[in-house]
Amino acid sequence: MLGITKRISKKLKWGIAGGGKFTETAILPAFNLIPRAKVNALFSHDAKRAKTLADKFLVQKAFHEYDEFLKSDIDAVYIASSNADHYEQVIKAAKAKKHILCEKPFAVTSEQAEEMVRVCHENNIHLAVNFVYRFHPLVQKTKAIIESSLLGKILYINTEFNINLLPKDNFRYTRAASGGGAVRDLGTHMLDLMRYLCGEIEEIKEGINESVVYKSEVEDFSAGIVKFTKGAFGHFQLSYSVPKSFNRIEIIGTKGAVSLDGLISARYGSSKLSILLEGEGKKVFRKRANKLYRHLKAVTKSFLKNEVPPITGEDGLINMRLMETFEKKCSAKS
Repeated sequence: MLGITKRISKKLKWGIAGGGKFTETAILPAFNLIPRAKVNALFSHDAKRAKTLADKFLVQKAFHEYDEFLKSDIDAVYIASSNADHYEQVIKAAKAKKHILCEKPFAVTSEQAEEMVRVCHENNIHLAVNFVYRFHPLVQKTKAIIESSLLGKILYINTEFNINLLPKDNFRYTRAASGGGAVRDLGTHMLDLMRYLCGEIEEIKEGINESVVYKSEVEDFSAGIVKFTKGAFGHFQLSYSVPKSFNRIEIIGTKGAVSLDGLISARYGSSKLSILLEGEGKKVFRKRANKLYRHLKAVTKSFLKNEVPPITGEDGLINMRLMETFEKKCSAKS
């Protein structure tokens, strides 16, 4: 009779820093779907909020002191706090020898981002950034289409990200906490997607960055034109003040074009990829996917194997520099 060997699979023990709505509605539910991940600790500056989330999701420990949180039984930290907290929390987590997944935008300034990357390297810590849109299957299919040259030479990419975000008490409308408005919150995703699909951006050609509707201290409308090193051009348009929008991505090449609908700003909804190729009929693919779950699963796997994560701190640093360049160009015009 053959013996039965029980397979023992190590789990990565996570701590989550940040007790916002996204932690409750997206991060913690996504971690519950990953067999090789376990959330062991939660941190929030609000002790009551940390305890409430820990009780709701059966997390062992809740902390309102970040240093104590880092001393708990965790291997990695997901930093989901306000933008202005990322810098200090990443530096401390790296020095505590915890691998790190940091929310976007990576930091408030590129100088902060440079130090975050450097300190992680010095401490042999893997640092990932949460650009989840790369992980949607239709985005990955689009990248494969581009890389196979089915579209020919890429000429142009257009990306749109419009939501209606009321000011109220949202930290994103406070420059000290967020670093900026729609560009830092929404544009960070669009610039990363543009890099992922079309390669490095060598120049910000033009831009508009204004508070048009809500008249707050940060912008609620932005639009910019970029040039890629491979010669293509791109356009991004962002808004905090649009209740309904198509939020489409379009890519045009010399042999065809693709569009992605229902992807941007939709968390779990069905998305559509339309493909037009020279000499062929239109093809349409639909897919529903949890982008955050797919990214968390990939990051957990890379941390367990002590491998470089799919999206790194260097990607976050490049993204910060692009946003700052855009903001400076817009400021110079005003």
